[in-house]
Amino acid sequence: MATLRDIRRRIKSVKNTQQITKAMKMVAAAKLRRAQEDIIAARPYAKKMMEVLSSLAARTKSLSHPLLEKRDVRKAEAVVITSDRGMCGAFNSSIIRTAENFIKTNKDKLEITLNLVGRKGRDYFRRRGLNIRQERTLPAGRPDYRLAADIGQDIAENYIKGTYDEVCLIYSEFKSTLSQRPVVVRLLPIEPANTGDFPGEYLFEPSEEAIFSQLLPKHVEVQVFRALLESAASEHGARMTAMDSATKNAKEMISGLTLKYNRARQAAITKELMEIIGGAEALKG
Repeated sequence: MATLRDIRRRIKSVKNTQQITKAMKMVAAAKLRRAQEDIIAARPYAKKMMEVLSSLAARTKSLSHPLLEKRDVRKAEAVVITSDRGMCGAFNSSIIRTAENFIKTNKDKLEITLNLVGRKGRDYFRRRGLNIRQERTLPAGRPDYRLAADIGQDIAENYIKGTYDEVCLIYSEFKSTLSQRPVVVRLLPIEPANTGDFPGEYLFEPSEEAIFSQLLPKHVEVQVFRALLESAASEHGARMTAMDSATKNAKEMISGLTLKYNRARQAAITKELMEIIGGAEALKG
């Protein structure tokens, strides 16, 4: 049976843990707010770029580019975005599970390579000896567009070379603090949305072909950046939820241990009183 000292030590240990989880929850909440602001700020740019691409494609049906080229899909690459840090609930495991399902579903018909972003995914797939073409860790702080540009340029260049015939992004889409879901989104080949004919008469400078060829690689970078932002917000939301749950569990544990301590202390006092009374009765006898 645990002594009073043991119980006191456990209460102190749980209280220290509770302080840590509470602080981590507050930090995650602050980072989540910034991540949400980043997503909101990036959406109009990505939306407008897709509108321009779609409008150009609708206006000039003859425009072509290697990133638009649809080929027989024999080789595919999965860009899997996880986090560098843990303590964020099922955030990483759900993305990894989605990536594994993607591999399992397609492995018999496609040669699949992995492009891993984030230490957790990298460490997991390294241990399983899968075909990893590229791997990166995440920079400290907020998602960096330079990282997205680096990933996007590498993906586009290898697609044009014929290293693979299709590229899919696998990441966690942010819905709300309590809701994040892993998604598989095709990145290449690019398929502009059908928005109808381009309205009005416009003069393009430089040429439509030049604009198209510049926007398509940039579009790949922007979509990767958006996925990084969504993933960061999802990570912070998952961590905030996990730390909130851990803080509540610690509170319940402290209450249980305190009750156990009080009962043990009461039993010890009762035992001492009984011994004193017993000794007094023996002296009388």
